Formats: sequence, C-alpha cells, structure tokens
Amino acid sequence: MLSVPASVRIFIARDAVDFRKAHNGLLSIVRDQFGDDPFAGGLFVFLNKSRDRVKLLQWDEDGFWLHYKRLERGTFRLKLRDDVDGQRVMITRAQLSMLLEGIDLEKRVIRKPFELGKRRG
Repeated sequence: MLSVPASVRIFIARDAVDFRKAHNGLLSIVRDQFGDDPFAGGLFVFLNKSRDRVKLLQWDEDGFWLHYKRLERGTFRLKLRDDVDGQRVMITRAQLSMLLEGIDLEKRVIRKPFELGKRRG
C-alpha cells in the first residue's frame, strides 16, 4: 500500500482513460484537460472504462511514478461528487485508500480478496 502525506492533493479523473497511455499520455491529460501542473506534486488517479484497472501518476523530485493495479476480480468503486464541475475531482487519502482496498462506501461492502486458482477466463 502507498503512503501518501497529508500535504499531497489527490485528484481522480471523472471519465475513463485509455489505458494504452503511459507517462506522457497521462501527463498530457493532467496538463491539457485538467489544467494542472503535473510537477506540483499532486497525485493523479485514472480508471479504465471497465473500472478493473487503476493508474496513479505523481512527480517525485526527479521523475514520475506510475503505479498500476489490475484486479483479477471485481471493480473499483467510488462515488464522485456531482456538484463539482471539471474533468477531475479532488478526493481524500481515505477515499483513495478505500478505493484501492476495494471498499464500496455506498453498499458498505468490501470486495472479496482474490484467491489463487480462481483466475478469470
């Protein structure tokens, strides 16, 4: 699990992202669509269309980190605020942690952990 300092602002993209994009493609989304400075230290979260993959992008003084997680079963669930305009929404460290750990706050359930031997087709 990642340790994110309280000083880091975390943003999640409202729309699904083409996961063929790597560092440069995601940087262009941050810069051109979000209007943010990718070098300012924010953590940017991207989900794919089926919401079974997540990428986290962050500047770290001398380069960009790109974290990637693919679920073997289930989806990432997070209800985004509807009252905020824009391409991205700020979320808390707690929301990020719950998203990555599979906690669905709306249904109040935790995604069952993946068991070896039960891979998807």
